[in-house]
Amino acid sequence: MDFSLTEEQRIIQEAAERFATSELAPVAAALDRNRETGQFLDNLRELAELGFMGLNVDAEFGGAQAGTVAFSLAITELARACASTAVTTSVTNMVAEVIQAVGSSPQKERYLPRICSGQYRAAAFCLSETGAGSDPASMKTTAVRDGDEWIVTGEKMWISSAEYAGVLVVWAVTNRQAPSGKGISCFLVEPSTPGVSISKAEKKMGQRGSATNAVGFNRCRLPADAMLGKENDGYRIAMRELAGGRIGIASLALGIGLAAMDYARDYIVERRQFGRPISDFQGLRWQLADAYTELEAARLLIMSAAYRKESGLSYAREASMAKVFASEAANRACYTAIQMLGGYGYVQECPLERYARDVRVTSIYEGTSEIQRSIIARSLLRTTS
Repeated sequence: MDFSLTEEQRIIQEAAERFATSELAPVAAALDRNRETGQFLDNLRELAELGFMGLNVDAEFGGAQAGTVAFSLAITELARACASTAVTTSVTNMVAEVIQAVGSSPQKERYLPRICSGQYRAAAFCLSETGAGSDPASMKTTAVRDGDEWIVTGEKMWISSAEYAGVLVVWAVTNRQAPSGKGISCFLVEPSTPGVSISKAEKKMGQRGSATNAVGFNRCRLPADAMLGKENDGYRIAMRELAGGRIGIASLALGIGLAAMDYARDYIVERRQFGRPISDFQGLRWQLADAYTELEAARLLIMSAAYRKESGLSYAREASMAKVFASEAANRACYTAIQMLGGYGYVQECPLERYARDVRVTSIYEGTSEIQRSIIARSLLRTTS
């Protein structure tokens, strides 16, 4: 099997690496400490201008049309420098892809160029609720038909980028008599729509540069053509798009884990104890080898899932495998890196402290590790029946 990158994929990876090094890395710590929204949004606009907000969107709508492998490579490079920027880029791409996949021609023409160009700094995926996180089919938000309009009522929680998103993709129950998951539809909602309210950003453990908000809908009236896809087909759409989003989060986790281990590797070469570099000690060498081996395995799982998605093959199981393995390997890598640095790794002056906080949520959002294992097991058992 040929694992080499195409010229286009290599160019995109290198462009992401350059931007991450020159623009994101110098401000990442400040974004984490102070959440400087202006700088953060400027970076998102520049990424859009470089083509990173529509990596898998057709060129006719302003997208880069570069494919899922290129998307994964880009997210990994951005995450090496700033996880907050990487997750916003990943989710915005996911929203653009769902609009392209199931949107009407007018919906695509209205929203995709605005996302890809950076006119919309970001886009948001409004699925989770207080009692419907790992089980989105239990959502309580409703959309009731009223003539030529839908009235949406409810609240979504933990929504990335909601406060500066130009468009929200919102899931709501449209048939309360249908079996669980069968009566859900999705809608495109602009934040300025009357009845939409967005809370202050949550105070988070990590990825503090990006906003995570609650979004409320108080009898929010939407025109009938705001529905995205077919009526009562929203749950299927969500599950398909989440599978693609998991490739993005796996790639993000990989980037954080690599950044942590690269920092630790450089440190142990320079740090001396007992009259020699601590990189001479077998224990540290083995920690280094094990962490990089796990991260390389994660990279191969991610590439497999990305290749399958790009090739039109089934990829949900592979995406879940990549997500659970990469996120947990990256968590281990960050804690290993801190251990290798000792006390210095624990202080805020050292970026490992931030990496460890940023990576923690990768095994939670867009499907916890437990949910990924359930998806994988269900797929494996289905093949035996």
